Amino acid sequence: MSQDPNNTMRALVLDAYDAPFRLTEVARPVAGPGQVLVRIAASGVNPLDTKIRAGAAAHAKHPLPAILGIDLAGEVVAVGPGVTGFKPGDQVYGMTGGVGGRQGSLAEYAAVQADLLAHKPANLTMREAAALPLITITAWEGLVDRANVQPGQTVLVQGGAGGVGHVAVQIARAFGATVWATESAGKLALVEQLGANAIDYRAETVEAYVARHTGGRGFDLVYDTAGGAVLDASFQAVRRFGHVVSCLGWGTHALAPLSFRAATYSGVFTLLPMLTGEGMANHGEILRRAAALVEAGKLLPRLDPRRFPLERADEAHTAVTDGSAGGKIVVDIAL
Repeated sequence: MSQDPNNTMRALVLDAYDAPFRLTEVARPVAGPGQVLVRIAASGVNPLDTKIRAGAAAHAKHPLPAILGIDLAGEVVAVGPGVTGFKPGDQVYGMTGGVGGRQGSLAEYAAVQADLLAHKPANLTMREAAALPLITITAWEGLVDRANVQPGQTVLVQGGAGGVGHVAVQIARAFGATVWATESAGKLALVEQLGANAIDYRAETVEAYVARHTGGRGFDLVYDTAGGAVLDASFQAVRRFGHVVSCLGWGTHALAPLSFRAATYSGVFTLLPMLTGEGMANHGEILRRAAALVEAGKLLPRLDPRRFPLERADEAHTAVTDGSAGGKIVVDIAL
């Protein structure tokens, strides 16, 4: 007996780590209590998505077989019991699955927790909206929730042209901070277009750029998006009583440079609400506030112009892993 097409959907299934996606028909999910059913228009591809697929993200385990895809934008088609903030026809975006056993966005539909969603910024396309959730929440949690960025502060973003970095630059500026950003020589112009003062980290030592830009005082707030030696450099770049934030604070690091400045440190682990169920409403609230910045023209995503339909998601993942992406890669599901 054939399946009822009204109860099924196309989806990409990953059967084994580092394997190709398998395009198949699966049962369409139903919105449960506190959930909405979203018809997915676009799925953002993050470096984390490719690591999960490769089995190289122990902190973001996803049992197989699985439908991956962390970010989505789409339209609400049904709401479950207890949902009051959304109705059918609403256009939404969010970081909603692809980890911890939650169905991801490489499918035509997903039943997702309403707390993780916000209404899509009115001035963005579905593709643009799908590019924002993970990187925006990561940048916001560091700058706003952890470091309480304030007008007039000096902020250094390590890796200002990257996914999280280019959003962090814009958020810091929207909150009234003066922003510097490190990058390699080929990306300095992009950093400046975003409104940050560009620093070629390969051409200057930490001590040199701290002396040149802050008179040796250091930056009020440093956001590290790279980890490793860059986090160590961040401890040297922050001022006395300043704050360092990192979304890649792994490895072993000497804390003495931070301690000698009486500075503080915060880690950001954006996946925690999806993995634990705790704090999901904060993600929806961040995306609501970010949407206001987008609609005010203060926050815009940078997209790679290439188009990848669902059946070519393997190529989209390759475009992330081979370093050829000129902005965020997005898979078109049902535009």
